[in-house]
Amino acid sequence: MTVIEADAVLDAHGTDFGSGLLLRLHETLGALPDEAVLEVRDAAPSVREDLAAWCVLTGNTLVGPLLVRKGAVEAEPDAPPLGSRLWLYSNFDCNLACTYCCAESSPHALSRRLSVDVVRAAVREFAAEGGSEVFVTGGEPFMHPDLGEIAEAVAEHLPLTILTNGMIYHRGARRATLEGLDRERVTLQISLDSASPALHDRSRGAGSFARALAGIELARSLGFRVRVAATVDPADADDVGGLRELLTGEGIRDGDLVVRRVARKGFSTGGVVLTRDDLAPEPTVAADGVWWHPVGITDPTFKVRDSPLPIRAALDEIARILGEAETEREHIRHAFRCA
Repeated sequence: MTVIEADAVLDAHGTDFGSGLLLRLHETLGALPDEAVLEVRDAAPSVREDLAAWCVLTGNTLVGPLLVRKGAVEAEPDAPPLGSRLWLYSNFDCNLACTYCCAESSPHALSRRLSVDVVRAAVREFAAEGGSEVFVTGGEPFMHPDLGEIAEAVAEHLPLTILTNGMIYHRGARRATLEGLDRERVTLQISLDSASPALHDRSRGAGSFARALAGIELARSLGFRVRVAATVDPADADDVGGLRELLTGEGIRDGDLVVRRVARKGFSTGGVVLTRDDLAPEPTVAADGVWWHPVGITDPTFKVRDSPLPIRAALDEIARILGEAETEREHIRHAFRCA
């Protein structure tokens, strides 16, 4: 589980909202940049409940028992409706150990492989429930020896996107798996964070930029639709323009570039702190259960069920959590006290 490191600390010295802490909290958080995390220490027992209520009323976010993120994360305008999108973590081992990996994947990670039988059952049920698209991620999916069978099991029912770093399918059995994928039903989403090696290789390792670019070129030469995903901090946002130009030159349309924030999850000690309430649910199946969203796969608070099947049970549990959260927010709005 990711341990959230605060960007600033406010020592309450045993006070509560009725004895001076409220004013100090306003002043301290107001001086911090948006999305910074403030930890309140040595507070009176009543502060835990009052802090949660205060966050609801002020538009800030409680991200831990006494941890406050300044402001809310901007909502995605095109969040998929619950039940339309399903994620599958095929495995957790990877040839890379990216510094911001939310799944804590690396060459040393346990593989935790999703079986073909579970995939087949999950996707069949999900399609029958009205689902419209499936994403396979990891880890590096091309390290799963049965990826070809997994892709076939998905594509029989729904369009599939495979997230990959594009580095290991150039030869041998993995090249055969790549060439065997259905070009009409399978899209490859390849990670490329920048238009030049410096930024990309800083997080992913020396030489990874060149190999990812070669992976994009190979996939396109074989007739696949390729989407590109860039994971960037706001400080590096200026590089996105150059990446768009590079991809245009590669024949990748602008709508096939996905730019996403670094999240303070998994290996990452920086980026935006996200709670379950920040994210529209995108049910995520792994070998050992179902999670709320793929970015929270290492966070126990994101886990929905301990079993990957049935999918209907996970959807029902998510709906229940959504309803309870709304009821709790309404209760907090009425319960907030000033003394």
